[in-house]
Amino acid sequence: MTQIPQSIDEVQARLNDTGYVCGRALATVVFLSLKLGRPLFLEGEAGVGKTEIAKALAACLGRKLIRLQCYEGLDASSAVYEWNFPAQMIAIRTAEAGGGADRAALNAELFGPEFLIERPLLEAMRPDENGAPILLIDELDRTDEPFEAFLLEALSDFQVTIPEIGTIKAPEPPIVILTSNRTREVHDALKRRCLYHWVDYPGFEREVDILNARAPEVAETLSHQIVAFVQALRTEDIFKKPGVAETIDWAKCLLALDVVDLSPEVISDTLGAILKYQDDIQKLQGSEAKRILDNVSQSLDVA
Repeated sequence: MTQIPQSIDEVQARLNDTGYVCGRALATVVFLSLKLGRPLFLEGEAGVGKTEIAKALAACLGRKLIRLQCYEGLDASSAVYEWNFPAQMIAIRTAEAGGGADRAALNAELFGPEFLIERPLLEAMRPDENGAPILLIDELDRTDEPFEAFLLEALSDFQVTIPEIGTIKAPEPPIVILTSNRTREVHDALKRRCLYHWVDYPGFEREVDILNARAPEVAETLSHQIVAFVQALRTEDIFKKPGVAETIDWAKCLLALDVVDLSPEVISDTLGAILKYQDDIQKLQGSEAKRILDNVSQSLDVA
């Protein structure tokens, strides 16, 4: 079993080894979350690396990553468990065809482990030889308040109750990371259970470091142009600002096209890699893209 990092510097170093370039503030809250056994609540714009921190942490700790992807209408049963009804029906018909079976024995069999489908919350409470898993509860803001209330109870005791079986408690609490894109406010009661960190867009140098870590084949000059252009886009009046994920995607697209230097034509052809709304793409076509690129080129020359 891989040991938990013993310092903030070690957290940074081990996350860097997985390709996740981590700032000091984020490394501090990750260290405290691991040290104190507290859930970590990460909030920020989409594409800034909130989900990636859970993946990187699982990789550097050698732990299993269990992801609960949240969505509107998600309820407790979908997050914890459900019964395999088709298999149960087959078992009932098989028993009837065989001349019948003891009803109590059949009932016990139907609601046994063989027919139980474990969903992420229950799976995260099972013991693992590599240590407690990383439980990623992703995009919590997509759910509604009843699910938040259920989650509050589940994270308090790290146990769930299945009526047909009883209460199942985690022998070792999972390492919990919750993320939110802040499309709505998450209730304060849940946030108080967690250590909180706002994940912002990185500065120029750190985003360059991130791009170098995730797409090392990109030449230095081009990587600087890419990061500077994306960061300039974030200051524009557009509907959806590109995240770090889009920076990386765009760099890989340009690499695939053998681009060595940004030009208005290249930008116009590949805007779909960084902007995801047609209104934004139309706004940045042609002269606007050239204007931003000219400003970016001038700032890089000055630097």
